[in-house]
This record gives sequence, structure tokens and C-alpha cells, in this order.
Amino acid sequence: MLKPISRMLASLWKAFCYTLGVVFIALLLYQGWFAAHIWYWVGHNPGNTSFMQARLERLRAKNPNAVLKQRWASYARISDELKRAVIVAEDAKFSEHDGFDWEGIQKAMEKNQRRGRVVAGGSTISQQLAKNLFLSGEKSLWRKGQEAVITWMLEMLMDKERILEIYLNIAEWGEGVFGAEAAARHYYNTSAAGLNAEQAAQLAAMLPRPLYYERNRGSEFLQRYSETIRARMPSAQLP
Repeated sequence: MLKPISRMLASLWKAFCYTLGVVFIALLLYQGWFAAHIWYWVGHNPGNTSFMQARLERLRAKNPNAVLKQRWASYARISDELKRAVIVAEDAKFSEHDGFDWEGIQKAMEKNQRRGRVVAGGSTISQQLAKNLFLSGEKSLWRKGQEAVITWMLEMLMDKERILEIYLNIAEWGEGVFGAEAAARHYYNTSAAGLNAEQAAQLAAMLPRPLYYERNRGSEFLQRYSETIRARMPSAQLP
């Protein structure tokens, strides 16, 4: 009687170990797919990102001929004023951290707790880049975990300058408007290199809600926030 039970338990254990091994290998291959893309983008510019593709699909649901406005600008051809403004607005410790601003995350959690709802995220530029490049807008523990892994890969394989360069070229700045070059031309009829401090501060202030602020550029809050960013820009550290 004991032998059949022992054989059954042994078979179940083997099946469990086999399944676990298959899942582990699949997970490694899945993460390797992300790593391979990031490694390639160290020296090549990404095309449409996951986020851009989702936006394009939404636009084409209304207009089948819709296209995104985006033109790549190299790091050297993006105004230093915009780089400073975006760092001030999105990630003041960008040049110092390893992809995660733990102090910022803690402050965001405390603020959300006080308000009883999510009003602050604490995401770094590296985390936002990870999300925009690969992930959906779904909010789940799995997605946040995957975002953290991709963020780690970005920081391991790319230097800060390349991370910021890609972020500035894929950030959303309006309905179908992506990247600094398209934003500069859309709002100010100039190039990304030609943006002055005031224009840069306003573009950086729009980043949390670009679709809303495109329609409400006279917003009093937007103006005040732009002025705050402008005042802090000299302290920003560029990579």
C-alpha cells in the first residue's frame, strides 16, 4: 500500500519540478526579450513605443488616417533648458539615483495616505521610460513589478544621458504629439534646440496632464507651476 502512494508522490513531485522549471525558463526568456530591446536601443533609436501605439489606436478609432507627430532629436539638439526643466519637474534626483527615488516614493505614499487616494506616484524618469517603452496603463502588482525589472535593466545597460534622451523623444505632449521636437514645433514653432527657459518650463509643467493642458494652456495652475519650475531650473544637474 505504501509503495503505490510513494510512487504517486514521487510522480507529483517530478511533475511539479518540471512545471516550475518550464515556468522559470519562460520567465527568463520573457525578461531576456526586454533586455535585448534595451541593449539594442543603447545605439539605435526606438520607433513607436507601447504607449505611443496605444494612443495611435485610440486616434485611429476616430480617424483611420490619424498619425503621430514625432521627429527624433539627438541629445545635443535638445535645449539644455528643457532638460533642466524636465528634471526639475519629473525627477530632481535623476543624476544621482539608481533608477528609484526611495525618498520620493515614501513621500508619495504618505501623501496618498493622507488624501485617501492616489494623488502622487513618485516615479522617476527611468521608471516612466520603462512604462512608456513596454507596458500598458494597467495598474497591478505584476505590472509594477515588471516596471521595476525593466527600470533596473535600463539603468544597467544605458547611461543617464541616453535614458534622458530617449525619454525626451517619446514623452507625450499633446494629442498625437510625442517628443521634444514635435512639441517645440507644435506649441512654439521652433526646434527642440531653440526652446528658451520660459518655453521649456511650460512644456515640463504640461507633462503630468498633456492632453488637458493642450486644451487649457491658459490654466492659472499651469502658469504658477511653470514659474516654480523656472525658478528651480538653475539647480538641476544634467547628466
